[in-house]
Amino acid sequence: MRKRCPTARSAMSGRQVLIAQAAVVGGLLLALLIRQLPSVRRELRIYRMTGGPCADRRHR
Repeated sequence: MRKRCPTARSAMSGRQVLIAQAAVVGGLLLALLIRQLPSVRRELRIYRMTGGPCADRRHR
């Protein structure tokens, strides 16, 4: 039985491709989180100024 020589197509295994895809998706999510962080902080500050979760019960 002959040994298979590696070709250009089989240079990366399926697991390596999945790890690379996970790294790319994780990097994109991290970039999105960092980009949206100032907006999230502003929304949390507004939420706290309006009374937070107990404001709904207080004004009934």
